[in-house]
Amino acid sequence: MTPTERTIARLPAHLRRYVVTQDYAGYTPRDHAVWRHILGKLRGHLGERAHSVYMEGLEATGIGRESIPSLDEMNERLARLGWGAVGVRGFIPPEVFTELQALGVLAIAADIRTHEHIEYTPAPDIVHESAGHAPIIANARYADYLKRCGKAGFKAIATVEDQAVFEAIRNLSVVKEDPTATEAEVAHAQARLEAAAKSRRYTSESTRASRLYWWTAEYGLIGELERPRLYGAGLLSSIGEAQHCLTPAVKKLPLSLACADTEYDITRMQPQLFVARDFDHLFEVLAEFEATLAWKRGGDHGLKEALNARTVNHLVLSDGREVTGRVVELLTGDGEVAPGLGTALARLEGPVMVSRGGKDGSKPRFMPALVAFGGGELPERGAFELSLKSGLRLQGFAVGGGEVVDLRGELQGRALPLPAVCELFLSAGLPSVAGGPADPGTWDRWFGELNAFSEGDAEAKARAKKASALPPAVAELYRQVRTLREQGNPSPSALQQLAQACASHPDEWLLRAEVEELQRLARA
Repeated sequence: MTPTERTIARLPAHLRRYVVTQDYAGYTPRDHAVWRHILGKLRGHLGERAHSVYMEGLEATGIGRESIPSLDEMNERLARLGWGAVGVRGFIPPEVFTELQALGVLAIAADIRTHEHIEYTPAPDIVHESAGHAPIIANARYADYLKRCGKAGFKAIATVEDQAVFEAIRNLSVVKEDPTATEAEVAHAQARLEAAAKSRRYTSESTRASRLYWWTAEYGLIGELERPRLYGAGLLSSIGEAQHCLTPAVKKLPLSLACADTEYDITRMQPQLFVARDFDHLFEVLAEFEATLAWKRGGDHGLKEALNARTVNHLVLSDGREVTGRVVELLTGDGEVAPGLGTALARLEGPVMVSRGGKDGSKPRFMPALVAFGGGELPERGAFELSLKSGLRLQGFAVGGGEVVDLRGELQGRALPLPAVCELFLSAGLPSVAGGPADPGTWDRWFGELNAFSEGDAEAKARAKKASALPPAVAELYRQVRTLREQGNPSPSALQQLAQACASHPDEWLLRAEVEELQRLARA
């Protein structure tokens, strides 16, 4: 097995379908020229401006200047740090990205930006993922932060509107990187994103998690407030941002939990940045953030988050069972039945899945589910009558396996309109409510193909358009430059001929820069 295949093999099955093969032969000579230009500029600019681990990390993770890195070489180096990397198709769903990161796997968008967007692109590309994220994980403390931050993002509850915003961001990034896109198409993509953002009813946990990640792992500064250094991948992989971020035009703020409530715009350079004291400071803020999540708080807070989200989430009951489904109704009891919990009954819409420890115990059931709080014990079979601490009274007939029929209930003196047939769970309290299914592998196996949120080949189509948009004559000149560079010691006459040929393509500044560099090397 190759180093990359070994990384893929250790992934859960539900994550492997997001992995794509790095088509290394598909990178054009101009793609490699784009990489060389960016890495050369970044190395020169970041030496005294990035966190001290950055330059060492480039070497430690197998990232050189001369050519786009191969995932096999990166995986061979990353394995020594306890990490790995896989290729993905540009933007992937946030829950997939965060789960990969929690597992210590970098999601590398294998495409590379066009030379028109060489200083900055909103689209994920191999420059951002490899030259930005990978080098800093050579610092073990920061690498641990990325994993823990990934876990928090994975546990955060997302809304249906969050999904719409993700698709709109993905679409905009693809359109902006498409050299054949018209102004009308770009305007439509921008309008779609603005409309999706306006549709948000409130700021979700997932949105706050993405902001925390953005202002730290993507656009974070570190050190003294007056003289900070760069460590965020977005800064380390963008020539424009790397130069702009330390100027007085960018406001520097001490890192705090306020960053999770600060919006960002992926299409523009950032007007303010947050400065961490050191990597330990990141953990302090992350701990504060985690304490706000339903995953940690559970109880009424968690139930209300899940109800408002209108998405699939899971409840962790007092006995450790996990109930996955969509919370659609909550009924309040006579008083608190457990710390932070006054809800008497929660109704979940099917399909509903039961698991323990994140592992599926049975296939999902397509029926409603009720979770009654305040203790009690449901018989395996037969008639039952329960009076719970919340004031809820239930009676019915247990069929087995948690399924009940002829269910009737009463709360605060009124009869409840309960489903006659459903799954019934009893729990003394509610320690946790977390985003998504408790066992994403099983859920994906049953319902993954229905999730268009994670599918699509827009990035691949954009890459094909980018390659076909390059005139053959220009592509041939880039090929000749690349060949001369790899062979070494090009003759002055060959370089002069190339320089003359480049003059016929005045817009190809990168091509001229490549030839001029070879000429300087030949004269040295």
